[in-house]
This record gives sequence, C-alpha cells and structure tokens, in this order.
Amino acid sequence: MVGGGQVAHRRVAGLLEARARVTVVSPEVTPALEALVAPGSLTWVRRGYQDGDLDGAWYAVAATDDPAVNAAVAGEAERLRVFCARADDRSASSVWTPAVGRQGDLVVGVHGGGDPQRAVGVRDAVVAGLSDGSIRDRAAREPSGGRAGSVVLVGGGPGDPGLITVRGQQAVAQADVVLADHLAPQSLLASLPPEVEVIDASKLPRGRSMAQEQINALLVEHALAGRRVVRLKGGDPFVFGRGMEELEACVAAGVPVEVVPGVTSAIAVPALAGIPVTHRGLTHEFVVVSGHVPPGHPQSLVDWAALGRLRGTVVVLMGVDTAGAIAAALVEHGRAPETPVAVVADGSTATQRAVRTTLAGLARTLTEEGIRPPAVWVVGEVVALGARNEP
Repeated sequence: MVGGGQVAHRRVAGLLEARARVTVVSPEVTPALEALVAPGSLTWVRRGYQDGDLDGAWYAVAATDDPAVNAAVAGEAERLRVFCARADDRSASSVWTPAVGRQGDLVVGVHGGGDPQRAVGVRDAVVAGLSDGSIRDRAAREPSGGRAGSVVLVGGGPGDPGLITVRGQQAVAQADVVLADHLAPQSLLASLPPEVEVIDASKLPRGRSMAQEQINALLVEHALAGRRVVRLKGGDPFVFGRGMEELEACVAAGVPVEVVPGVTSAIAVPALAGIPVTHRGLTHEFVVVSGHVPPGHPQSLVDWAALGRLRGTVVVLMGVDTAGAIAAALVEHGRAPETPVAVVADGSTATQRAVRTTLAGLARTLTEEGIRPPAVWVVGEVVALGARNEP
C-alpha cells in the first residue's frame, strides 16, 4: 500500500479482513492505520515510495495524492507482473477490486464496471436483501439429510427493528424456527417465509408467560431435530435476559449455540430520549439494576445501601411496580430526594414517551402518568442534561 491517507485506510481494512500481510509505504498515515502498527497488524515503512518497494509483492495499491508517484508504482508493478490498483485512475489499473459483502458463509462480490460507488451500492442492496429475507437464499434453507441443528441467541435491541445488529438480522433470516419474546422487534417476524415456525415465548410482567424450562426444552428439541433455531429477545441476551440459562441448556444437550449480543435498552432507551448515562465531568460510573423485586425482598440480590451512596447514574430495568420502594431506599441511603429522574416508556417504538420527575416524586408521577411496562428509568444529574437539550 503506497500512501497512508483515507483511501489507504479503507483499502487496508479490506485487505486485513482477507488476512493479507500488508506493508504501508508512506511518510505519514492516519491515526487508525498507526494504531495497527504496534500489534503487528501491518508494517509501516515511514518514507516516500522508492523503486523496488514492490519486490516480493503480488498485489499493490497506489493511493497517494501525487499522480506521478501513483504512475511510478503502476509502472514498477507492470514490470514485475504484480496486480496494481490505482486509486486515482481506474483506467490505468491492472485490477479492479470488487465491493465485497458477507452474509454468513456466503460472499457477494460486485464489480461496477470500474465505478466503485456503483459496486458498493449494488453490494449493499444485495446484502440487505439477504439479511432481511427479501432476497431468498433458497439453497441455504434446503434441508439436508442428517444436518446438525443449532441455536442462535439473538439480542433484538430495544424494539425498533432498525436497532438489531446485522448478525442478528442474518440469523433471523436464516432460521427454521424462531422463539420470540414480545419485546423483540416484531416486524422482523412478518418478513419470514411461511415455512418458518414462529413460537411465542413471551414473558408478560406479572401475567401470561412461557416457563423458562419450556423455552430451554424447545430450543434443544428443535435443534436436535436438525433445525436452525433462533431465540429472539429484546435488548441483550445476557442483560437480565436469561441467555446464560439457555446457553447452558444447549451445551448440556450437545447443541451448537452462538450468542449474538444486542443493543441493551439500559443504554439505548435513555439515549433515544436524549439522556446519556455518562457525561465527562459529571459522572464516572453508571449502574444497571433489576427492579423486578423491591428492596427488602428475600430474593433481592441488590445492595441498595451501596447504590444510595453512589454519585453517578442508576438505570433501573423492570422497575415500574417497585419504583416507589426503590426510590425510597435510595433516598434512605443517601441520595437526595430532589435527584432528577427520567422515565422512558415504550423506548424506540412509535409510542415512546418520557416523563421527568425526582426521586421524591417518582411514585406519584408514575401513577398520574399511567406508566406501564416496558419502561426504563434513570436516576442522576445526566437527566437534567437531557431536559436542557430538548427543543
């Protein structure tokens, strides 16, 4: 790679993903490229290009801002019969690099007739179609005799289907069976082909729910039958999502299992309401706590006295019904009654709304506003930042 600017940065990323051994020849490089030198991801020759630099190479990229230098690199490559891509002149290149995208084990490469932007646009459209199921990879769905089943635990994010990860969307699009929570992005299920079995594994707060033992058994049962099973959850599987219980059940049954982390509502929902859980100079810690049982409950594992002494942000999940008791415990153990609190209900959905109050007024506010789960509430000075920046 001759050159160390932004073009080189983008090209190097693709080369490293292909496990190439990369040498960058340039007096200067971008900070991101420099960060790759110390761990040995690439070699940096800190000078301008010299004839002979391509000796032993099989692929070269001329990516400087000097056409004369790029022409010299291309000339040496031609003499040595080394493939060379000129970033400044496609017509003078001996090779065009396709725009490459991946969907699981499927690799899509697109040439755009020498137009890289055209190639990128088509690649992105194809990969997006494969991810959301609008382009059917029928061969991947065809059953094979004795095929081993598997389970993927997917964090679907706070509810908006746009906030699921790319890998999570890919897993859903490739599934034979989906066990979905009511907090998972439901619109993803509507795009699935009719042959995909969707199982409602919702757990309604203090209402109807599928027992965790039954969920574990269904994951194992369908996987042992040779199916690709996705457990689609809201948020992240390992943040109060019982993901480890499901992983352990699969491992015990000899079922291959993958975990796809999700965007946790503990951070995403406050952010969507304009509230950062941390802010420089204001808070150096934030704590995420489950409020499904109140302080003093025999099953509670939370040290509420320690939380009351903290100065930073406290984010409470599953704590609508217990909010009054939790607020009282925080005040009892040192938090000021006037500490700002924001409650965000139905985060990331069309019905999202946020109300602001204080620890002392939290219980009354929830009642007056008719707040019901799902809701996330945030305690701390960061709440005032969100209010200050509202239009």
